[in-house]
Amino acid sequence: MAGTPRVLRAMNDRAALDLLLEHGPLSRTRLGKLTGLSKPTASQLLARLEAAGLVIATGTGTDGSGTADSGSGTGRPGPNAQLYAVDPTAAYAAGLDVTPERVLAAVADITGRTVGEHAVPTPGRRAAEPVVRQVTTALDGAIKAAGLTRPDVRRTVIGTPGAFDPTTGRLRYASHLPGWHSPALLDELAAALPMPVEYENDVNLAALAEQRLGSAKGHDDFVLLWNEGGLGAAVVLGGRLHRGFTGGAGEVGFLPVPGVPLVRHVTKANSGGFQELAGSQIIPRLARELGISPIPDGPYAEVATALVARAADIDSGSHRQLLATYATGLATGIASLVAVLDPQLVVLSGTALTAGGEPLRALVEAELAELAASRPRLVLGDVRENPVLRGALESALATTRDEVFDTLTLR
Repeated sequence: MAGTPRVLRAMNDRAALDLLLEHGPLSRTRLGKLTGLSKPTASQLLARLEAAGLVIATGTGTDGSGTADSGSGTGRPGPNAQLYAVDPTAAYAAGLDVTPERVLAAVADITGRTVGEHAVPTPGRRAAEPVVRQVTTALDGAIKAAGLTRPDVRRTVIGTPGAFDPTTGRLRYASHLPGWHSPALLDELAAALPMPVEYENDVNLAALAEQRLGSAKGHDDFVLLWNEGGLGAAVVLGGRLHRGFTGGAGEVGFLPVPGVPLVRHVTKANSGGFQELAGSQIIPRLARELGISPIPDGPYAEVATALVARAADIDSGSHRQLLATYATGLATGIASLVAVLDPQLVVLSGTALTAGGEPLRALVEAELAELAASRPRLVLGDVRENPVLRGALESALATTRDEVFDTLTLR
């Protein structure tokens, strides 16, 4: 078929680029082994990618097989092999993590390395700086920290609580995020930013980070339960995020559970549901009821994280009871998710969960074994440093790599 050799070259080129991203610098011998290509074909491939500005020579070293690449094709030990890597300057992408307290932006090169970061505090519900200015200030700060300019960044992904309704363009399920609910906001941001911008739920992005880099790597069906500023979940089915019709899949804070009031009129601030049973705000209350002291000052999410971490470390009756009660509340909601979705894996993420470490995980697992018919594996999230931001960067980079690699390798 006409054009088949070019298509095959493009497929090999893309496979090689993905391997270089996964493994880091490789010799032509090692790359040939990983791709199944002969050494001459691997050499031609690397020459093409160098000419396209996607690959650079990074020095010399062993080929990863325990011997050096002599260049003779014999496989015998010889001089150190020339190593090749994806050129980190080939493209850049940005991610933003938006909370009621701050907008955190970062820029990453095409290899995934963060090269610039900047945070802008948000003024809360007072007469606030416009959202567009908050976003552009944070993004421009990260771009400046990276030593770049706006045109260098090919794509941005912004993570927020809630979700933008695809039919109206308005943010839903996030009444606690002031300034983000204008129906014109997305158009205003599109006009202010010179690159394509995508929006994603923050918990979905944390799940994406775990799927690409963390404890859910290699899993196509899993649920991530998040507890930090609020209680939420992300659902991945068949390897893809399930967002729901309005983007509201995973808003489990509203989930009806026994032992607490039903959440009615969910568009208004109120209590009840899974959030009331196992959200961060219950931890300080539990601690007071159990006579645990001192209780630190600060935002309830930070206080909850500190108390859970302390309870996991201290072997006393009151601290064990706090963890056990918290675990029962968590397992109650997770059991409902498991009954409907039957996932292979449940990931516990967000500081109010990961702070409990293995003691909390084991307690939730034991409770879940009594409440759920199926037995998903229960694990702690591995991506602990800014998982929402990391997920935003991974999302932006995935599309950026497709655009850059496919455009240049198919020429």
